[in-house]
Amino acid sequence: MGRAFEFRKARKFKRWGKMSKTFSRIGKDIVMAIKEGGPDPESNSRLRAVIQNAKAANMPKENVERAIKKAKDKDTSNYKEVIFEGYAPHGIAVLVETATDNNNRTVANLRSYFTKCDGNLGTAGSVVFMFDHTCNFRIVNDGTNPEELELELIDYGADEVFVDDDGIIIYAHFENFGSIQKYLEENKKEILSSGFERIAQQTKKLTKEQEEDVNKLLEKIEEDDDVQNIYHTMEESAED
Repeated sequence: MGRAFEFRKARKFKRWGKMSKTFSRIGKDIVMAIKEGGPDPESNSRLRAVIQNAKAANMPKENVERAIKKAKDKDTSNYKEVIFEGYAPHGIAVLVETATDNNNRTVANLRSYFTKCDGNLGTAGSVVFMFDHTCNFRIVNDGTNPEELELELIDYGADEVFVDDDGIIIYAHFENFGSIQKYLEENKKEILSSGFERIAQQTKKLTKEQEEDVNKLLEKIEEDDDVQNIYHTMEESAED
């Protein structure tokens, strides 16, 4: 198995990754998807993907409809996706994806988290190059041979296909999201969820005490309402 498999395995067991704010984050994803491509899922592939993710997270249908209505009615012109980069203690690179309607607030909050936890917020481009930007799909395991599926999907940009308890998982470079989504839909493969992730090209192993220092920062960042995703270069162990 490749890096995508190991990354996914580690994150499934990541304690602070079991988000309590899943519905609100999906709601923000809906806003961003509608801002980008309009409110019709038929013509907006990104919105279709977010709605699939909402179903996978057991988000009630009325919540999804409410979020779509809110996004249609609300002026979302000031709503932006912004990436922040910095370093946690012990030389661990941290990349934070946010969705915010007040960039000054988000910058001030993140800077305070890094400062209080002995890290530092960096400039644009300071750590993003350390991560591969990927897309992923989770589809129903309908008995398809994953090796044959991988051979088929290579032409559409897939890098890695594997099976786990959640179904068949597909990873590719983020630019290939649309072509793979189209292939899966045209071939009647049921997409359970999909999204984007950033996989560290190299990770660093820390002691338990050092891990606690880094996790203190990660947990503070995680609690911020503007934060959607956090990625880092600390080696994660598959444990709760």
